[in-house]
Formats: sequence, C-alpha cells, structure tokens
Amino acid sequence: MARQSLSRYLPWLMTAPLALVAWPLSPWASAAFAVLFVLGWLDFRQTKQAVRRNYPLTGRLRYALEYIRPELRQYFLENDEEKLPFSRNQRAMVYARSKVENDKRGFGSIKDMYSPGTEWIAHSLQPLQPDPATFRVRVGEGQCTQAYDLSLFNISGMSFGALSPNAVKALNRGAALGGFAHDTGEGSISRHHREHGGDLIWQIASGYFGCRTPDGHFDPDRFVQQAQSPQVKMIEVKLSQGAKPGHGGVLPKAKVSPEIAEARGVPMGQDCVSPARHSAFSTPIELLNFVTQLRQLSGGKPVGIKLCVGHPAEWFSIVKAMLATGQTPDFVVVDGAEGGTGAAPIEFADHVGMPLRDGLRLVHNSLVGAGLRERIKIGASGKVISAFDIARCLALGADWCNSARGFMFALGCIQSRSCHTDHCPTGVATQDPVRQRAIVVTDKAERVFYFHANTLHALADLVGAAGLKRPGDITPHHLMVRHAHGNAKSLAASIETLEAGALLSSENTDNAADTLPNLFAEFWPSSSAHHWGVSPA
Repeated sequence: MARQSLSRYLPWLMTAPLALVAWPLSPWASAAFAVLFVLGWLDFRQTKQAVRRNYPLTGRLRYALEYIRPELRQYFLENDEEKLPFSRNQRAMVYARSKVENDKRGFGSIKDMYSPGTEWIAHSLQPLQPDPATFRVRVGEGQCTQAYDLSLFNISGMSFGALSPNAVKALNRGAALGGFAHDTGEGSISRHHREHGGDLIWQIASGYFGCRTPDGHFDPDRFVQQAQSPQVKMIEVKLSQGAKPGHGGVLPKAKVSPEIAEARGVPMGQDCVSPARHSAFSTPIELLNFVTQLRQLSGGKPVGIKLCVGHPAEWFSIVKAMLATGQTPDFVVVDGAEGGTGAAPIEFADHVGMPLRDGLRLVHNSLVGAGLRERIKIGASGKVISAFDIARCLALGADWCNSARGFMFALGCIQSRSCHTDHCPTGVATQDPVRQRAIVVTDKAERVFYFHANTLHALADLVGAAGLKRPGDITPHHLMVRHAHGNAKSLAASIETLEAGALLSSENTDNAADTLPNLFAEFWPSSSAHHWGVSPA
C-alpha cells in the first residue's frame, strides 16, 4: 500500500534530480525543473485542494483545464441531466455552495422545460421570507424524555472504515459548527466522531457494532455505555440500505485496523462480517419490542428504523404490529434504491429495492391510513442534494432529509468511484494514511458547514417563493409535474393519497380491494403483525 501511495509523488520528486542532471547541459532546463519542483512542494503543503495535495504537480492538470477553458468549468453546471450523469451538475453546485462561491447562473434555464418528468414549484404572487434558522423538526415528542430538535438537512449514514478518519472528523466538526446531525453509519461511534462533539445519530445494524457480544449478538450493557453519551441524540436501527438492500457485507481482516476494531468491537485478524439480517428479532412485533428496549436503555432518546422498502407486505406487517402492540418507533428513515455506498453488487445497485419517491409515499400513506402519522416522523435519503430535492421529499411526506454524497462532495470527493479500492484520490474514502492527509479537517469542516447553511438558505428561498412560511407547509399541490403526453399536473394529481384512517376502516369491510388503491389493496389485507409479509397459508 505504501508503495502505491508514494508512487503518485514520483513525477514531482523526479524533477529534483532532473534539475541537477540538466544543469551542465542546459541551465534553462535545469531552472525549469527546479521551478516544477517548487510548484510541487507548494502543492504538497497547501490545504485547499485535495487533488493537488495528493498529486503534487500532476494534480494541477485538473485545475489548469478549468482555468484555460472556462467553458469546461461551466460544462459541469450547464449540461442538462439527460446528457450527463446525475452527479455532475449537482457536484458543481455543492462545490460552489461549500466554498461560498457564486452558485447563480446567467442566461436562463438549461433544462428542456417540456420534457416528460420535468418538475417545478408553483410560485406565489405574494412571496415570503422564511428564516432558515427555524428549519427544525422535533423527534420523539410524546414518548421520549429526551426529544431532539433535528435540522431539516443532515449527514446520512457513512461508516468510519468506509470513510477515512479525517473525513469523519471534518464531517462531525462541520455538523458541530452548523448545529445539525451526523449519522455514524453502521460502523458505530469511533474516537473520530467524538473529537469535535457534533450531534450523532447512532446507527445500529445487523452486526451490532459498538454494542455486540463476542459472538456478534446484541449486548445491552455495551449499548447503554454508548447510547447514554450526551453526544448521541437519536438511535437508528438499520433494517436495509438503498444501495444494497437485503445484502450483508464483509470487511476483510486485512482492512480491520486497530481503530476500526476498537470502534466496532471486533477482534483483529478476523473478517468483520455484517450479516444480511438481524438476530435480535425475527418478527415485526419483536422488532418493535427491540425499539422500545433501546429507547428505555438509552434513557428516553428517540429510536427509529431505517429501511429501503422491499416487499410492501413486509412494511405493512410492521405497521400492523404498531397497531397491535401500541408500540411505535419515533421515526422512520426511508432510503431510496438510488442511494450510494462504497461497494455494492451491480445487480443490487441497479435492480433491488424501491426508489425513494415510491417508498417515501408508501410509508407516508400507510402511516396516515393507519392513524399513526402524527406519532412518527419520517426522514428521507437517496440522492438528496439540492434544496429542490428536499422540497420534493417534503411534498411527498418527509419531515427532514439526509444526504451522504452531497456532504462527500463538500469534503472534496470528485466521484472517481474508487471507494472499494482504498485508492481514493482525495482522501475521503480510504484508510491509506498517506492519501487521507489530503483532507485538512479545519478547512473541509468549514465547507461542510457552508454547504449545509447555503442549501437551507436556498430552501428558504424556494419555500418563500411558494408563499409559504415554513418547509412543513409544502404539499403535493405546490409541485407541478409534466407527464408523457406533454400535459402538466400538480404532484397531488399524479400520486396516490390515502385518507386518514382509511386502512383502519378497510379492516371492517369485506371489499378492501375495492376501497384501497393499488399496492394497499393487494398486500394490506393479507399482511400480518406476526410474520414478515403475508400470513402463512
């Protein structure tokens, strides 16, 4: 690893001996090599650009193209999403907001406003000016003694191990500066999460990292030690993630460093396994018992679940278990199948799990139909980056949003897609100690802070333009969608909406299939609180 890490310095380091060799032949050539060596040294020492810091001298080529050809810089901003990968436009926007640069655009829209799927917010002739400092939602009110006022925009789950120590530190320091939450991911709470004191959402997955017994089962005593830390504000039980739902994972023993072993509570010299399913519960009712147990052990902190919706009947089973037991999570985070990860099988990334918009609406509708929506807050994650992304999720039923790749871009990620190789060129997704030095924590933390702050300012502008006082007032009626035949309708006319208590009413009728829409008619009547999915025949 050290040889691979140091090899990228070779072009720069070679300029020193070349300067000496060239002197007898051509003083001018020697001087040129000497200048190149000095430029490389400046790159190596500067703290603003991770690529130049990790690739002295050669990394300048990336920025030289942007300087020499200004239109290439605009290329990232101006090409519509039909012609480019989703992230390129968004990455340029994040870079501008995190660096407090001008993120405005001249000469009008770059989008074809008449393409099917185009969306826009219906503005008002009486716009307002909401204060983004008030954009928070209280989670856990009613059944928690330590309810938490959560920002509407937070850092989604990314584990230490997938991210470098410096990346974790920068994210948490940025969260502390901005007063928003940092989800630990399933890798548990490391010393790097604690260093700057930012608010944490502790994610617990099937490996029970940070609260496990030696054989990999849940350990209540170790959970209490972590959960009662004042820095931990909420606990999130991860059932599945959008990028690879229904799939476990293995961190090879060669990558299990002493720091990772300490954070996760696993031994050195062994593969670190994340099973595909939990061992602490096996039915929907047992899941809710587990949630209630965690709330009690944590001292009354909000406890919720995170899932990418798969079989609708399994989600309905959880809802029916809530009705049967009276136990509910404090929140549900809906992860979309379009969400990312450091490494996922291609088939899982492309073809498993429900996309965010469908899953979010299904969860919201089912809780409304079961009369539970007021008790449970909903978060959304899965390619959420811009203020409009947040507004759309709120219209579909979310109370707040989480973002992973947006905050990775703020750290300097250039989306080289080498996360799984440990060769991340910007030091974000690597455990290589040489590569991760590219991230200067204080500098990147400021970018994380500004990306969050400027995105919420943009959201305030959108909400105000719609004539609304707060983001929670956004409804499907405020968004317009163009359909395949060219006609535009409100989002409300394009999606299914369940009336409050509709699922409860259907329980007392013999023709539920005729009174419920689509998936509800197909799966709700046969789903069971005692089994995952439909009741056994």
